[in-house]
Amino acid sequence: MADAPEKTTYDRTIDETLSPNSLTVLKKRYLRKGEDGEAIEAPSDMFVRVAENIAAADARYGATESDVAETAADFYALMTSLEFLPNSPTLMNAGRELQQLSACFVLPVDDSMESIFGAVRDTALIHKSGGGTGFSFSRLRPSGDEVRSTQGVSSGPVSFMRVFNQATEAVKQGGTRRGANMGVLRIDHPDILHFIKCKADGDFSNFNISVALTEEFMDAVAEDREYELINPRSHEVAGTLDAREVYDLIIEMAWATGDPGIIFIDRMNRDNPTPALGDIESTNPCGEQPLLPYEACNLGSINLSRFLRFTEAGPDMDWDRLADVIHRAVHFLDNVIDVNEYPLPKIGELARGNRKIGLGVMGWADLLIMLGVPYDSDDAVALGEKIMGFIEAEARSASAKLAEARGVFPNFEGSVYDTPEGMRLRNATVTTIAPTGTLSIIANCSSGIEPLFAVSYVRTVMDNDRLIEVNPLFEDIAVKQGFYSRDLMARIADHGSVAHMEEVPEAVRDVFVTAHDIDPEWHIRMQAAFQKHTDNAVSKTVNFPNEATADDVRRVYDLAHELGVKGVTIYRDGSKENQVLTTGRSGQQYDDGRRHGEIEPRPRPSVTMGRTEKIQTGCGNLYVTINSDEEGLCELFTSMGKSGGCAASQSEALSRVISMALRAGVDPDAVVKQMRGIRCPSPAWAQGGKVLSCADAVGIALEHYLEWADTGEASVGVSKNLDQLDNLAGACPECGGALEHESGCAVCRACGYSKCA
Repeated sequence: MADAPEKTTYDRTIDETLSPNSLTVLKKRYLRKGEDGEAIEAPSDMFVRVAENIAAADARYGATESDVAETAADFYALMTSLEFLPNSPTLMNAGRELQQLSACFVLPVDDSMESIFGAVRDTALIHKSGGGTGFSFSRLRPSGDEVRSTQGVSSGPVSFMRVFNQATEAVKQGGTRRGANMGVLRIDHPDILHFIKCKADGDFSNFNISVALTEEFMDAVAEDREYELINPRSHEVAGTLDAREVYDLIIEMAWATGDPGIIFIDRMNRDNPTPALGDIESTNPCGEQPLLPYEACNLGSINLSRFLRFTEAGPDMDWDRLADVIHRAVHFLDNVIDVNEYPLPKIGELARGNRKIGLGVMGWADLLIMLGVPYDSDDAVALGEKIMGFIEAEARSASAKLAEARGVFPNFEGSVYDTPEGMRLRNATVTTIAPTGTLSIIANCSSGIEPLFAVSYVRTVMDNDRLIEVNPLFEDIAVKQGFYSRDLMARIADHGSVAHMEEVPEAVRDVFVTAHDIDPEWHIRMQAAFQKHTDNAVSKTVNFPNEATADDVRRVYDLAHELGVKGVTIYRDGSKENQVLTTGRSGQQYDDGRRHGEIEPRPRPSVTMGRTEKIQTGCGNLYVTINSDEEGLCELFTSMGKSGGCAASQSEALSRVISMALRAGVDPDAVVKQMRGIRCPSPAWAQGGKVLSCADAVGIALEHYLEWADTGEASVGVSKNLDQLDNLAGACPECGGALEHESGCAVCRACGYSKCA
């Protein structure tokens, strides 16, 4: 009788070496939990679970039990070195009951009720399994178009998007992982203007939206002419629009709200490796993964900050070790396809037919810092292109070797590789630059190819303790060069940036640039450098300061088209607004000599006068009524456009407390100061400004009332007389921390929440 194979021994030191933030995120989101909700596996257990599950696929290709165990040990070492991590669903679900390992999917939406509501059902199943979904609504007939079967008229793509949005909301309410959606509409669809503006009033909170721009449209913009709209039902010309006016509207809406993004759909199809199977119509929710309908992709990222070596000539990349990790990572991701349990049979069939993988990077900003290369420099752009070219070449080499042993991907015939000089590959695509928000927290590195978000920031923990978190590379340099102090770190945390800190040496300031220090042009140049050697697309957010203009956005869009990127997502600073400290509008003193606890509000008079303002919030329309009597402001009422729920009850409670404060003589400017800037997970846009929450809306309405009382006139929309703005994307819906906008997504560094996961 043969001896049983020895049980693999794993090095468990990863449990002691992970950063506190890594451990927090893993415990909250990745580790297996017991019935009490507490983690019942350590991080090393998770990596063992994933490694052994993914390595098991080797047995399908003739590997012995001993071979599989050896591969599992190698995959474990690959992940625990933090040199490579697969996408979040793989870490969460491999070796568990769900076994759904893909992050992104695209579903078709055809022009029939059966297809539309079938896609809604499929979306719910995908979201339940932990994936995000992308759709093109371009096949749907426009609003007002005839529906012969019912003798009626169509309500159009945007109306059906609401159905998908509400279905996503229902799945979220069921307590599963939050789903995210991407909605795409072609620029030549007759309903394009409605689509471009559909998020202006705060609707579609579960959607990112992108306009699919054609080369014909971009030519029309350049030539300042009209272009044709095509009815997708009849394929006939349904009208024309002025191309520059439509382009201007896209830019204005992106400037004001961050949506829509743009994708260059013809470029995506130019690089479609399997054109015989159909056209690419949409991407996943972050814009970086163009997929055919019913297609999925399995992603992973290499941590570039781990591949620095020091030679006599100075720091350089360890190219040999990087090549080794690339080959092992391609093996890992190819195995994922085999052991994955896809949420729909059609998805599984196409995923195994094309075997697309997407190997990307993270830790790019960290690597540049360690090399002493400023992010916003030609040297950084050139190095990015060189590294991604190396990754692309080695990933294709690894895929070709797998094809020799396992065969080419089943849909190889008719693909772009099916030529005498074409490579015989195991995978139709091998590279993608995906968002790495939570993965980069686990790996303790910068996200994707983004610059640093902040050099130092304040993190709020239990009991509202405020801890200063400092980038470890910056802290190390500050200590070594002798300019470190807790006071300096605190002041840097107030700004996030060191750009104007004279105490920090200029050479250090140049290297530690943050997302908002960098001219937007450099964001696009960096994205384009990586796109040159990426099969799919590159997830990247172009950050703008609040004072940026629509023309600044236009220059970025024009440059993106010129440099060959496949899509653009922008975000303009200004998601959170902090009210200026004031001394009080009237200068009144409300201290009448009584001790704390002895002040009581005056009685409410029987007759009051005032005004009511309607403000759009993420919870719906909020109607704020503010009244005065002979002694001044005395009460505030709120009413939600839809009844019931926490939003209505909390607004009522807020109104009562404010009314009591006003009748007790509290300075109304102080009330405004407390209300403005409070965030919730569902902000809305009103007349060019962001309403962060119902409380923020109350502050806005009170601010407007005070203007009206003083001058007889009041502002419309969100006021801009604020002295400090930051680049946060709102409040984390799970822990209340600050969300950061990066890689086309919103991420919480405190708990690992990602809007796109």
